[in-house]
Amino acid sequence: MTEKSEIKSAADGTAFSREVGAKAARKLKARRNPTQGVWLGLGMMGLIGWSVVVPTLLGAALGIWLDNRHPGTHSWTLMLLVIGLAIGCLNAWHWVAKEDKAMRDDQEDSDE
Repeated sequence: MTEKSEIKSAADGTAFSREVGAKAARKLKARRNPTQGVWLGLGMMGLIGWSVVVPTLLGAALGIWLDNRHPGTHSWTLMLLVIGLAIGCLNAWHWVAKEDKAMRDDQEDSDE
């Protein structure tokens, strides 16, 4: 073996050992407090649920008010309920995507 190949294999070995060490530390940290993951997941489900329910109920309430004040051939309640549901789902999707990106960034930072 030449001197350059020995230096390259030593550098690859240290990078590999750091990566293995980071993954092992992450696994040990997850094993120390497994209930935190459960509570965090339940909290996220609740937050996502409320981010869908609140705009849906607000749309329905506004629709009922408009139907009482300005009756017509179309139901304001149904239309605003569906619009509120769509806004809530978009809100939840945006929040979940943001949290997923943050978790991936944290994982990449701990891998380095």
